[in-house]
Amino acid sequence: MSGFTTVLSPAKTLEMDPPSTPGDLESTTPRFAAQTRQLVETLGDQSPATLERLMSISGTLAALNHDRWQAFNTRGNPRGPAALCFRGDVYQGLEAWTMKKTSLAWAQDHVRILSGLYGLLRPLDRIQPYRLEMGTRLKTEAASNLYEFWGDRIGKALKKDMADNGSETLVNLASDEYAKAARLETLGVPIISTKFLQLDGGKAKFMSFYAKQSRGLMARWMADHRPKTIAALRKFDAEGYSLSDESTADTLVFVRPKPLPIAQRRKTG
Repeated sequence: MSGFTTVLSPAKTLEMDPPSTPGDLESTTPRFAAQTRQLVETLGDQSPATLERLMSISGTLAALNHDRWQAFNTRGNPRGPAALCFRGDVYQGLEAWTMKKTSLAWAQDHVRILSGLYGLLRPLDRIQPYRLEMGTRLKTEAASNLYEFWGDRIGKALKKDMADNGSETLVNLASDEYAKAARLETLGVPIISTKFLQLDGGKAKFMSFYAKQSRGLMARWMADHRPKTIAALRKFDAEGYSLSDESTADTLVFVRPKPLPIAQRRKTG
C-alpha cells in the first residue's frame, strides 16, 4: 500500500445550487444517518433565542438556522454534494466544482470532510443546509457536547476508509477544532501536519485567510497529482508555494510570496 488520505474542515458558507458533477459521477449518501437524525431532532426543538446563545450567532442567523432545522429532511429541502456546496475559504482553494472527473473521483476516495452534523463526509455525499460547528456545546441524551456525541465513530470510519483506499499516511488539513473530533492519535498511522506561510517584508508570516485557502489548494493539488510518497507530497507548488527548510519529518512547511490583493491582481493580470 502507498499514498495518502487527507481531512478538511467544513464551511459555514454554502451554495445549495452547485454545478452538476462531471461525467457519470453520482452523489452519495452520508453514512451516519442515524446520528445526524438525532442531532437534527435535538436542534429542531430549540427556539431561535436558544440557538443564538448556543451557537454564539446573531439573531438573524439564529432565525435562519431555526428554519433550516424545521425544514431538514423535508421533500423540498435542497441537497447537494458537500465539496461543491461548501464555499468557505478552504473550498475557494479546493474549487471542487472545477475538478476533472478523475480528480474528483480520487477525492471521493481519499479526501474526507469532518462535520459537526454529519460526522465524516465524502466529497460527493449529499448534504442539506446547516450550520453546526464541532465546538458547539450541544447537549443530547447521551453527551454534553459534540466531541462526546461522536466519540470514536469518526476515527474508526476514517481508519476503515484509509484501509479501503490503501493509504498509509494521513495529511491533516483540518483545523484543530475539527481534527480533535477524529482522534487522529488513535488511527495507528503516520500523521503529516502542514503550515502555510506568506513572505511579507522579508519575513515568513502566518495569515489565517491564506492558510485556510491553502489547505484547500493542497487538497486540490493532491487530487490532481495523486502523490504516493512523502517525496512527491513535498513537491506541492500550487500558486507559488515551495517547501521551506523549516519542514520536519511530520510537519511540512510551505512558503510563498504574499499574494497581491484581488483588485491589484486584476489590474496586473
